[in-house]
Amino acid sequence: MEIIPFDDRDGQIWFNGELINWRDAKVHVLSHGLHYASSVFEGERAYSGEIFKSREHTERFFNSAKILGFKIPYTIDEIESAKKETLAASGHDNAYVRPVAWRGSEMMAVSAQHTKIHVAIAIWPWPAMFGADSMKGIRLDIAEWRRPAPDTAPFQAKAAGLYMICTLSKHAAEAKGFTDALMLDHRGYVAEATGANIFFVKDGAVHTPMPDCFLDGITRRTVIQLLKDRQIPVSERYIMPDELDGFEQCFLCGTAAEVTPVSAIGERTYEVGDLTRQVATDYNDLVNRRGIS
Repeated sequence: MEIIPFDDRDGQIWFNGELINWRDAKVHVLSHGLHYASSVFEGERAYSGEIFKSREHTERFFNSAKILGFKIPYTIDEIESAKKETLAASGHDNAYVRPVAWRGSEMMAVSAQHTKIHVAIAIWPWPAMFGADSMKGIRLDIAEWRRPAPDTAPFQAKAAGLYMICTLSKHAAEAKGFTDALMLDHRGYVAEATGANIFFVKDGAVHTPMPDCFLDGITRRTVIQLLKDRQIPVSERYIMPDELDGFEQCFLCGTAAEVTPVSAIGERTYEVGDLTRQVATDYNDLVNRRGIS
């Protein structure tokens, strides 16, 4: 499949308050965000011309910046309007939405209190994250890298630096023929995949890790509510790796991943069962604003 570089595409990007040509959306090589990961972002999806839980994402965007010690130079309402403007300019009704904010190039050192804060919003088509056959179930490796302890990294922020170990883990998994990787946390408990939260099914109940050292995803909370609406028991708890053998089904969820079944973790296999398929259907109905039956 041909890969089109992201710096060589047609369209427009909202950049510091105005729509500009896609290819002109550039930053300097000595931007602080590139060297010191002083950058935050969001991942969102638009369905039929409407961004799902847009304001909730924008509020998290602002909170992430606050946690990293900088202020986004726009209001929440202004970013909301900018996302709508960029979506309309993109010509896509169904698309992925990426707001990003970062420290600029005014200072180049660990301390960079006087850097300009830049903000951009890009939108592009992104179908199923794991491919057209993902509903058959994807295979996960178990990552070598672990999610850090909450007193070592600002895990409540969707911060660029926290994804370094995710990239390392996903690349290692792909090199071994897996689609993604399951990450444990600093204590050895099951945490999440490299870019999605994880759920397990056993005896009609759903179990998911306690998000006390990784991001409590907006999609994760949405899925939990969908399960509760169907009176399906949901247990948010600490899960040890030796419990993986006892689960019957497994699935991931996230803005990009949506709801994706998992057919294997290492040598362990899982059924793509009715409950997983129902959650995927309910989520698809919700984001497309169809009634859930």
